[in-house]
Amino acid sequence: MTAGEPTDEDVVQTASDAAEGLIFSRYKQSSVRDCDVTVSFEDGVLEVDVYLNAPDEEDGPDPDQVADDAALAAREAVDELFEE
Repeated sequence: MTAGEPTDEDVVQTASDAAEGLIFSRYKQSSVRDCDVTVSFEDGVLEVDVYLNAPDEEDGPDPDQVADDAALAAREAVDELFEE
C-alpha cells in the first residue's frame, strides 16, 4: 500500500455502505425481510455478494435487480475511492 491509498478496511466499509444505501433507497427498511452484504478485498481484488429478501411487488422494484444494482454501486463507490 502506498501513501494516500485507502486501507482494506476503508474499501470494505465503502462498498458495504454503498450497497446498503442503494437497497434502502429503493425499499423501506421495514419491508426488507433480510439483507446481507458480504464484501472482501484481498490482494487488490474486490468481491461483493448481496443477498436480499424483499417483497416482489407488481409495482415495486425487482429484488434481484436491486441486489445486482447494489453490488454494482459498491464497486463504483470503491472505484471512486481509489480515484480520490
